[in-house]
Amino acid sequence: MTGDPPGTPQTRPGLVRSLVERFGHLVRELSKFATVGGLAFLVDFALFNYLASGRGMPPVAAKTISTVIAATLAFLGNRFWTWRHRQRSHPAREYALFFFFNGVGLGIAVGCLAVSRYGLGAVWPSVFQTPLADNIASFIVGTGLGTLFRFWSYRRFVFVEAGTPAVPAPGHDPGSGA
Repeated sequence: MTGDPPGTPQTRPGLVRSLVERFGHLVRELSKFATVGGLAFLVDFALFNYLASGRGMPPVAAKTISTVIAATLAFLGNRFWTWRHRQRSHPAREYALFFFFNGVGLGIAVGCLAVSRYGLGAVWPSVFQTPLADNIASFIVGTGLGTLFRFWSYRRFVFVEAGTPAVPAPGHDPGSGA
């Protein structure tokens, strides 16, 4: 006897199995989403640094262009791999919503970059107006926050789950068989 009261998680052998059954699909979706996002991140990172450093483009413009291109690749990967099992709606609807939510995610990343470069950089230019600071603000902070938002919004609004029950009509009793 371990001293644990009966029914504690340590004495329930089916707890892990229950959790896997309940959240396994979410873990699989999150893994695929992370893979697609990781590839898009690499494209975004490389293109941003090429445009900002190699071509001398202003950092905010470079970030905007790199994110739009990476988002297009992410849409294709998520539509045809991450959430391929989900109900398909009109492609134009999915694409428009995907890019709308990517626009919000872009706003989060660009906002983090702008706060770092122009807000904090006005106070400490030698620290916050550097390529390293731009990359940290944009790719670590901005992309991290934007990724959380994107996963939630894509899953909730863009790639909807097949068979999601409709809201019953007022006065309808689901158990009545009518």
